[in-house]
Order: sequence, then C-alpha cells, then structure tokens
Amino acid sequence: MCGIVGIVDPRKRAIDEQTLARMCDAIRHRGPDEEGRYVREGVGLAMRRLAIIDLRGGQQPIHNEDRTVWIIFNGEIYNYRELRAHLEKLGHRFYTNSDTEAIVHAYEQYGADCPKHLRGMFAFAIWDENKQELLLARDRVGKKPLLYAQVGGKLIFASEFKALLLHPEISRDINFEAIHHYLSFMCVPAPLTAYRAIKKLEPAHTLRFTRDGEVKLERYWQPDFAKKQKITEEEAGERAIEILREAVRVRLISEVPLGAFLSGGIDSSAVVALMSEEASEPVKTFSIGFEEQDFSELEHARRVARHVGADHHEFVVRPDALEVLPTLIEHYGEPYADSSAIPTYYVARETRRHVTVALNGDGGDECFAGYERYAAMRLAEAYSRIPRAIRQGMIEPAVNLFPVPERRRSRARDLKRFLEAASLPTVDRYMRWVSVFDSKAKEALYSEGFRREVASRPSSDFIAPWFRRANGAGVVDAALFADTMTYLPNDLLVKVDIATMAVSLEARSPFLDHHVIEFAASLPEEFKLRRLTTKYLLKRVLGRLLPEENLHRRKMGFGVPLSHWFRGRLRPFLESTLLCERAMRRGLFKPEAINRLVTEHVNGQRDWAHQLWTLLMLELWFERFID
Repeated sequence: MCGIVGIVDPRKRAIDEQTLARMCDAIRHRGPDEEGRYVREGVGLAMRRLAIIDLRGGQQPIHNEDRTVWIIFNGEIYNYRELRAHLEKLGHRFYTNSDTEAIVHAYEQYGADCPKHLRGMFAFAIWDENKQELLLARDRVGKKPLLYAQVGGKLIFASEFKALLLHPEISRDINFEAIHHYLSFMCVPAPLTAYRAIKKLEPAHTLRFTRDGEVKLERYWQPDFAKKQKITEEEAGERAIEILREAVRVRLISEVPLGAFLSGGIDSSAVVALMSEEASEPVKTFSIGFEEQDFSELEHARRVARHVGADHHEFVVRPDALEVLPTLIEHYGEPYADSSAIPTYYVARETRRHVTVALNGDGGDECFAGYERYAAMRLAEAYSRIPRAIRQGMIEPAVNLFPVPERRRSRARDLKRFLEAASLPTVDRYMRWVSVFDSKAKEALYSEGFRREVASRPSSDFIAPWFRRANGAGVVDAALFADTMTYLPNDLLVKVDIATMAVSLEARSPFLDHHVIEFAASLPEEFKLRRLTTKYLLKRVLGRLLPEENLHRRKMGFGVPLSHWFRGRLRPFLESTLLCERAMRRGLFKPEAINRLVTEHVNGQRDWAHQLWTLLMLELWFERFID
C-alpha cells in the first residue's frame, strides 16, 4: 500500500523537484517504509511505500525491460502471480517478485486496457517514454483514491488533497456546487471536489494525458444487473460462499502480520469466519464500541470471536474522541461528514499496533442488499398503489398520532420517515432517504446568494443516471446499482482508505472483489431481499459458520452517539464553532436557521445531530483549508 504523486508537463519544462518532494512527504503516512522517484524532462513521479509484498525487491518506481515504461502504484493486485506467469509465456521478463511489476508488463501487452486484467485495489500512474504519455487508472469500485488538476498546461496528481494543495499553481478557490451536494450526501460526489481546480478520477476509469496536453477519460467496467443467471436458491447459496471464500483466500497474501476488523455484523463476521477456516493459528480481530450501549456492538463481536476462536481485541470510544478531529480534517482534505470516520480511525489505530493488514466486511450491504432502505424501496412500490384518499386521509394521519421517542432508532420514527417519502417518484424517494439536507431543508437553510450560486443542479442528478442505467432491473437492484456506483466509492471507501492510511494500515475488502460484485448482481432480487428480510441468501447460508444471534438481529450500522454528545460534553464545542461570528459571516447559510437547528437540538425538541455534524465538519474544513 502506498501513496503516489506526480507532475507531467508536455512542454518539457524542468520539474520543480523540491515541490515534488514536499508533495511526496505530505503522504509519508501512506507509505512509511521507503520513498522512490522518477524525474526526467517534463516528468516527475514520486511515491511512498508501505511494504507488504516483495519487501526487499519491490521498490518503486518500477520499469519494464528497456526502461521506457515506469510505474508508481498504490494498492494490491491479487492475481499478479497468474498474470505474471501468463505474461512470461508471452516473452516478458521480470526483475522483481512484486505485484507492481505485473502491471508494467500488462501495460506493455494490453495498453490502456491493462486495468481490465487486474484483480485487486489500485490507483497507479504509468509514464510511457516512447509515447510521451501518462496513464492514470483507478480500480473498479474505487478502493484507492486518485486526484488530479490541470493547471498551466501541466497535469498534477496525488493520492490525497494535502499533497496536491502543496503545489503552488493549484488554487484553493471553493467549488460551491460541490458544497451544495456535500450537504445532501455528507461527502462530495466524484468527479467533483470542494476545490474548483481539482477533480477525482472516478472508479473504473482510466485517464490518458497525451503529449498534446489532452485529457482522455474512459470507463472500463460496471456491473450488469440486467443479466440474471438461472440458478436455484441452494446453488446460489453454495456459489456465494465459494466465491466469497476464494475472495478471502487471495486477500491473505502478505509478508507482514494480518488481522481483521470485526463489528459483529454479518459481513465482517463472515470474513472472519472464512479467514479462520484458512488460517493455521487464531485470527487477530479488532472491535470498537461506545460507552452508550445503544451504539455499541462489542457483545456481538465477542460472540463471533469466541465462536471462531479468534485472538480478539477491543477499544471503547468516549466523547473526548473529538481530540482526533483535527487529524481527520487534515487527512480528508475536503468536507466529509460520515461520523463513523471517528470509530473507523480509532479501530484502525488500535489494529495497527498489532498488524499491518486488516480485512473488513465493506461492500456486503451493496452486494447482497443489507440496508433497510432496499426493503423500504420495495414496500413503497406497493404502498404507492393504495388509493391516495386512503393513504392521505386515513393511514398517514393515524401514524402521525404516534409519539416519536428521543432515542436514535425507533419503529415509529422509521415509519414516519417511510411515509414522508413513499409516495414520491423512485429517485426522489431514494434521495429523501439518503439525504442529510433534502431540498426542502436546503431551502430553509441557504442564504439568497448561495441559493442563486447552486440552483442549477439538483443533487439527484448524481443518482438518477444509475437508476436509468439499471437496464430494466427491479427497484431493489436499481438501488443496489446506484449505491455501488455512488454511496460506496464517494462515502464508505473514502472513509476507510483515509482512516486506515492515516495510521499506515492496509485495509482489504473481500466483498468488493469484482467477481463477488458481478455474481451478486447476476442473482434474482428475491435471493437478496426476500419480503422484508435483507441479505436473505447470506443469512441462509452463513448459519453453518456464525451464531444465530448475529445473523438475525437488527442492523445497527457504525453509528456514533452524536445526539447525546451534542447535548452533553460537546455542546460548548458545537456552539462555539457553528455560532461564532466568523462562521456566520461566510454567507452560505441564514444565521437564524443555524441558530434554530442548534437550539432545537440541545433543548431536546428535535434530533438534528446528523445535520449539525455535517455543518460542523464543513466549518472545520473552512477553518483549516480556506481561512
């Protein structure tokens, strides 16, 4: 695992090596073991390495036989041995035992199509001296990040914002449209960033920067939910375990200590159980919890650890955990408001004390329909067929009579939230359930100037194309497709990459193997969501591996007790940050709207915890990167 940076100038002006060195040093945490550089006329590539495979011989940059093709690489390629054997038969000669070199020769053989032949997580840059062309590529689902900017005729790229922003030609001018969408999604959707000058290379894309200074983008993969295989439920269950077991097995390749995150949920528990079958000694597992028991899954993680005989480790997060906020703001580099970044950072930090690589359960929900919103999407289709007079005249008024308790999760709250969106068109319904600030809330929040600045593009524009591209798939598969292409790479994978790389820990995700994703996409919806039972197929087949209590309890997610914290020890911090004169002068929001959200929350009138956290993270980003 590594971090990469680079500068390419088609006019062949000398590269400022001091700037390149500063950029590379800014991501030392991604690769504390060693540094490598390639500098020629008009080209500068640099990287930091976290050594996992071929510890002695895998130093980068790595080149081909005649030193005309050079690569810097962040990630792991799990099929590199098979790929190497195939390429050697075709005449390619290798000088290392690293997975990085397999990419170089795959590029020689297949050109810009080489990512199609790779199985793993990756972001890499290849400089072709003969063509005088740069190729950037990112893995299929976006496990590894890659940012770039075109300024002054140059292409400048890096793994993280903190490196890219060190280049003197890259402006910090704010992309206000990105802020608008951030307030919907808790993150900035690709290819946008919070900076006008910087873009994200989207997952499953290559970028070619030619000798003429032209950027050419191309998508090379996406899952197909329209083609369904004919398979029995029993066969599908056996095949699911077989494919997942193999995805776990290939991710155990490592020359350094290895363990796993264990939440006690189905996905991480399945990964740990399958790891235990492959391991010759107890798997090291790592869990995190909270003092607030409604948010802590430690007992469920312990149950799985005992069941598989793991070497288990735990850590409890307390309200003073916000001491890490400056660290997180610094590493994320743009507004990011998924509060589970806090426990993710802590569990990564504790895990790094014991191992260098950790497997996790990321992607299981998006593959096998684990979120309750998938059941809600299907249920809403049926609800919308009830005559409007009955819905609006009888059902909804009756539900509104139920009191909503203050605790985080309740059936009454979920039912009211469902009814608010159930009669809307499909994409609008999805947006209502995933948005922190929906269009109505933004109307109440935005200043007149900010509203005019961002009025042209609704946030649903990032979601609607994926529902359209679902090729006639059902509403559940369409939502799975949209999540796989947006929520997963823009939010969840950003969270895990930044939190783990901040402490020099490599995270591997078997559920995000493209073979697993493609298999799950090919299954009938009923195998993934049976009536209102999420992850139906996984729950059915994992009974042989996991305790029943872990399979059938309600999904908790990796939530943080923000409501409690904001009314307690963090209240002064919240008020001093959001209600200070500097924040109020920014001109994006109505001061009275911010005051109302804070007052209603701390007084217990409404639960605005997620909205306040989103605004808090935005203000802290302004203070660190803009002010």
